[in-house]
Amino acid sequence: MRISEFQNMIRELYFEKDERRGVERTFLWLVEEVGELAEAVRTGENAGEEFADVFAWLVSLANLCGVDLEEEVGRKYPGYCIRCGSKPCRCEEVV
Repeated sequence: MRISEFQNMIRELYFEKDERRGVERTFLWLVEEVGELAEAVRTGENAGEEFADVFAWLVSLANLCGVDLEEEVGRKYPGYCIRCGSKPCRCEEVV
């Protein structure tokens, strides 16, 4: 499934509810899901499910803000490092 397909599916399923909730409260749900993901990564339990939840809430927020994630991801990450131009990245590692 392409990012745009997933974003459209989430829009069809949840946009009315998301719109009633609003941007601020949807963002708070995203942050809560990121916290659940942090716990899942720490414990090694349900990480895949939590990654999916974070992605779905991110897409919901993008829908509310009118952001086409597939377009923006393609622009920001064109298949090579935008700093050094290499694939894989050859930039100095930042600690």
